[in-house]
Parts: sequence; C-alpha cells; structure tokens
Amino acid sequence: MSGRDVNPPNPWLELRRLTPARIALGRTGTSLPTQAQLDFQLAHALARDAVHLPFDHTGLREQLAAKGRDSLLLHSAASDRDTYLQRPDLGRRLNDDSAEQLREYAQAHPGGVDLAIVVADGLSSLAVHNHSLPFLARMEEQAQAEGWSLSPVIMVEQGRVAVADEIGELLGAKMVVILIGERPGLSSPDSLGLYFTYAPKIGLTDASRNCISNVRLEGLSYAMAAHRLLYLMREACRRQLSGVHLKDEAQLQTLDTDTPANGSSGNFLLAAPSD
Repeated sequence: MSGRDVNPPNPWLELRRLTPARIALGRTGTSLPTQAQLDFQLAHALARDAVHLPFDHTGLREQLAAKGRDSLLLHSAASDRDTYLQRPDLGRRLNDDSAEQLREYAQAHPGGVDLAIVVADGLSSLAVHNHSLPFLARMEEQAQAEGWSLSPVIMVEQGRVAVADEIGELLGAKMVVILIGERPGLSSPDSLGLYFTYAPKIGLTDASRNCISNVRLEGLSYAMAAHRLLYLMREACRRQLSGVHLKDEAQLQTLDTDTPANGSSGNFLLAAPSD
C-alpha cells in the first residue's frame, strides 16, 4: 500500500446535507445504489399521488368557518380530473353554474372588493391542504391592516391560474390572488404557488401576473411569502399595474445578511479558508 489515503474526504457530502437535490448518490458498478433507486421511486410515487389526490374543500371550508371566514365553492369547466389534465383551457374558466352563482353573489354584495381570494387545487391538492390556511392567516391579517376589503375565500375544484381572472372580474375586484398547488417535483410534492393580478379580467396572459412560488415549510416561509405579496399589492395599487412591469423588490433577510454571533458569514461556501 502506498501512503495515499484510501478514504479521501468527499466534499460532496457536506453539500448533500444542505439540499434535497439528488447529488452524491454514489454508484454500484454502472448503476445507482439500491437505496438511491428506492428513494427515487418513492419520490416519484409521492409526486404522482399529489397530482391525483382529491381536493378536500369540505375540510378547508369547515376550518375557515370555525375561524369566522365565509367561503364559496365553485368548479371550473373541467368536469373531472382526467379532463382537467388533458384540457388545461377548461381549467381556466368557470363552468356555467359557478359563473352564475358568482354573478348572484356579486349582485347581492354590490360595490366590489379590494382583494378577491381564490384557492384552487391545481396540480397538487396536497399543497393546498398543507399550506393554504396558515398562509391565509398571515396574509389576511396584513391585508386588513392596510384597510383592504376582502372577498369570501373562493374554492375552485379543477382550477388553473387564469380562473382567478374571471372570478376577480365577476366580483368587481381591484386585485385577485390565487393560492394553487404547483406541479409536484421529486423533492417537493406539496409546493404552493401564489399568483397575483391587478385589475383582473378574462383574457389576461401570464405577463399580467406576479408569481411567488415554493411556499412550504422547506421552501419560502408563510411570513416571507405574505411579506412579498403585500409589497406587490401596495405597489400595484400605487402604480395601477401588475406582471412583468412590477418587480418584486421587497427587502427580505437572506443568508448573506444574517451574520451569526461568531462573526462568520453563516455559509460554509463563503467562509474564508483556514490557515
């Protein structure tokens, strides 16, 4: 044996502890180790399950009612999950019954609202079940502090992002935000997305919306997401626009600005080399 270390340090192991990304998996011959392959298959199964998990709108509405919040249940023009997955366009509009229900509500409550709040299952009902209510609690508290009037929480089955524009227009809302389950990833089957539009109306494109994604415990916290959304809403009211012309410049603490008590950078990648 030479004096060379047979087990040299592996710098990838330090990085692996900091990310759910699939790095430093190792190998067995030309294949993945069995455990890494099993972990991949489990993550893939969880992502598929998240897409097909039924939307528990009843449970969410009961929890909202317990907190004194009204809600409405609507349905997109996609009649079932298979149709929803094959026809994205149908998920962007309400069905006739739901559109009429919303018109009747708007006639009974004239004057519109400052902010319409929509919750849709999207591509991950799991995300909505896990994160919509705790996020709403943060957001609504700050919105009410601004003096904005809020719509009931409007639940949409088989909904896609653009369905919020129709809802906002029918309600005469100045702004609309939709909380929706994002497409599941292999490390994040329950990621919640927020899409905000000023002056919503049917036919707007993604260029008219602002997106805040990856709202979940392992991603963007509820408090930070609410802070960013409220910044966008204030700026939208001031400038009367949203989308690509409205940049998210909210000041948030990051790893770069959080200095630990020992004076180090808090990020081993940026730490000065030892002597």
